[in-house]
Amino acid sequence: MSSTASGKSGTWRNWAGNVSARPVRDVTPASVEELSAAVRQAAEDGLRVKAVGAGHSFTAVAATDGLLIRPDLLTGIRKIDRAAGTVTVEAGTTLKRLNVALAREGLSLTNMGDIMEQTVSGATSTGTHGTGRDSASIAAQITALELVTADGSVLACSEKENPDVFAAARIGLGALGVVTAITFSVEPLFLLTAREEPMTFDQVTATFDELHAENEHFEFYWFPHTGNCNTKRNNRSAGPEKPVGRISGLFEDEFLSNGLFQVANSLGRAVPATIPAIAKISSRALSARTYTDIPYKVFTSPRRVRFTEMEYAVPRAALVETLRELKAMIDRSPLRISFPVEVRTAPADDITLSTASDRDSAYIAVHMYKGTPHRAYFTAAERIFLAHEGRPHWGKLHTREAEYFAGIYPRFGEFTALRDRLDPDRRFGNDYLRRVLGT
Repeated sequence: MSSTASGKSGTWRNWAGNVSARPVRDVTPASVEELSAAVRQAAEDGLRVKAVGAGHSFTAVAATDGLLIRPDLLTGIRKIDRAAGTVTVEAGTTLKRLNVALAREGLSLTNMGDIMEQTVSGATSTGTHGTGRDSASIAAQITALELVTADGSVLACSEKENPDVFAAARIGLGALGVVTAITFSVEPLFLLTAREEPMTFDQVTATFDELHAENEHFEFYWFPHTGNCNTKRNNRSAGPEKPVGRISGLFEDEFLSNGLFQVANSLGRAVPATIPAIAKISSRALSARTYTDIPYKVFTSPRRVRFTEMEYAVPRAALVETLRELKAMIDRSPLRISFPVEVRTAPADDITLSTASDRDSAYIAVHMYKGTPHRAYFTAAERIFLAHEGRPHWGKLHTREAEYFAGIYPRFGEFTALRDRLDPDRRFGNDYLRRVLGT
């Protein structure tokens, strides 16, 4: 099954299948020059322009009724600079291809998210992140980028060149232009030891500060309708490599985490009353395990069960209280939730519209199985997140508008002023950007 968005019959759809668009035309440029020419032509024809990635956003951030730019031919590594510790990669390259290529060169990103199907530009433009005590989102590892702006010109951006654009365009939502290449900071390949183990909700929340402080990368999943969590700690290791065995990997990562989980969700969708009982079994299915491997094999895992998702960043200090309120809400409601709640962290960064901009953050992600009504759950969860000054992930479902963001992001006005300068005619605009950035 392909995880990319489909483009049958002129209709573009995202991975989750909840967003579709019918562009007037789509192009697959083979070079930055071709992409620039396509943007200029669209301007002459009065068309709005959006670049799409792999379609992993749940919002309509990439949808357009104008010109759709597919980055399928803008892929591969342009340059590895070992002295500077950087790699420059074309915008349409998937994170998977980048990770595999870097490992072959004895290099790695410092941190990454939990899947790697997305393109580098799509993932960074929406603020995709993993979990980390000291290391932040994928976009925070960018040292330079190349951007085609509304008039078709190509801007090189870094801390030295066009620094104001660089500050914003690392998480630019596609609003400032089309990213054509990204330079990431990389380091020599290292090993991580992952320790996965069940803990109770009360244990995790009572000791969260220590678990966060003692581990380079800590995350956990809480199973609604139970007091059970699965925790994961990833820390650098001197080795030796001890990867997950092929048989146990197939059993735990494919059969339990994907195959059986798919069946359990399908049953839950058909008969919601069975969900609490299924949750109790599911939450105990994965046993403790420890393994050591190269970073992308530890950070990422296959996700084959389709879902819709909402994720909010709250101040890290507010995490435990927020989570306890979420649990209390679910416990007293008639909601039946078959997907675990995912919790991760990130240190403060300096990117204008990063969900961790200027504050240490914790992320709470709520999911619903594809085809299951999600509005009641997401609305109730969102109300709790908003009470804690939550910032929604730009690529995941939320109901917030520009007025809210202007109050929650100290430098929101910087971003919109830059957008006015780079794209005064809103060539890269769409309905979603109008909603979140204003007119």
